[in-house]
Amino acid sequence: MYRQDIVYGKVLGAGLLAEIASPDDGGPFPVILDVHGGRWIRSSKSNRDTAIDVQQWSALGFFAMDIDYRLVTCTPAPACYQDMQCAIRWVHAHAEQYNLDTNRIFLIGMSCGGHMVALAATLGDGQFARTGGWEDQSNDFRAAVSSAGAYDLLKLDWGSGWMPIGESWDSARKYGSPLTHVSAETKPLLIVHSDTDRSVPIQQALDMADALGKAGAPFEFRHYKDRGHMSITDEVVEASTAFIEKVCKNEPLSATRVDIE
Repeated sequence: MYRQDIVYGKVLGAGLLAEIASPDDGGPFPVILDVHGGRWIRSSKSNRDTAIDVQQWSALGFFAMDIDYRLVTCTPAPACYQDMQCAIRWVHAHAEQYNLDTNRIFLIGMSCGGHMVALAATLGDGQFARTGGWEDQSNDFRAAVSSAGAYDLLKLDWGSGWMPIGESWDSARKYGSPLTHVSAETKPLLIVHSDTDRSVPIQQALDMADALGKAGAPFEFRHYKDRGHMSITDEVVEASTAFIEKVCKNEPLSATRVDIE
């Protein structure tokens, strides 16, 4: 099954669109929900440089979902994050219709998408209102994968894109940083990053891994050499599915950095 423009939520009468795919039979299916990259200002669910291929993931046995969200050029943050949370609630609301296992919902994102899934893993709803619909549904998920994600917006040159109306620069970006909210309650997180990333410096991932380790949070860190700003490539898919399998089996995560040539 493949559908290109499913409406997963509505804001001010405008539909929030998703692309979905799933195996033709079997189930209940685990869910992979992707949040595309693009510094919160550009790109879409259809751009394979910044989003997953849902049909690739459905071939692996997942119900796969790519979402578009409101970009900060039109609607200031945290609207993009609220849209992602709405998509999680849509999954819960449609579990019976699509034969989904809501105990196996996984988030994945690259760049600013990685930032948002990591923020969900550390913060959850936080102080952000539920918008878009399905407000009575759960925002819960099992674990997240962040490829080339940003974790400290105060130390990121394009972190200025995260600027809610009526809030101070420092407080808004500090609250919007996954690093701020790390605790032992953080959901399992796979960090994927390259040492040659010029958009999100590797130090962001190093600092996040250090904070997760000190908090005793469950995580793994794949540190790749010479990959630049990493999208969801085949090797990231392979690392992600291995991580997901561990989480589903309740196996301990390494909580260490693994260097990959």
